[in-house]
Amino acid sequence: MRFIVLRKADERTEAGEPPEPELLAAMTEYQSEMARAGVLRAGAGLKPSSAGIRIKFSRGRPTVLDGPFTETKELIAGFSVIEVESEDEAIEWLRRWPTLDGGGEVELELRPLYEVDDFGPAVTPEFRELLDQLWAGTESAT
Repeated sequence: MRFIVLRKADERTEAGEPPEPELLAAMTEYQSEMARAGVLRAGAGLKPSSAGIRIKFSRGRPTVLDGPFTETKELIAGFSVIEVESEDEAIEWLRRWPTLDGGGEVELELRPLYEVDDFGPAVTPEFRELLDQLWAGTESAT
């Protein structure tokens, strides 16, 4: 099972403050541990919403909105993609999140990712082959 771990933004991440060296070391060790265990698939921190752009569609027409965005509690500061055997295993990994982050006050969101098989009979063998080709190209680029 694949999950995305979303680290919610806070005032410090939205201010663009870099992490303290101790937190950076702790996060590096945590992610290295997940990588050694074969769990970590991707991850990155996100710059503050002041560097972001939203494209909002209304009646099919896009409008480009520049950041910053006001509701900090709805923003994301970073993400990881993990692949584990179960939701329980994913939760166990998140329980080990470095407590230095956010001074011990951090919110994580765990969301399962759709897998191709979740779409049932709509996934024809031809469609599956096309997806395999598309994903093979992206894996070699990372």
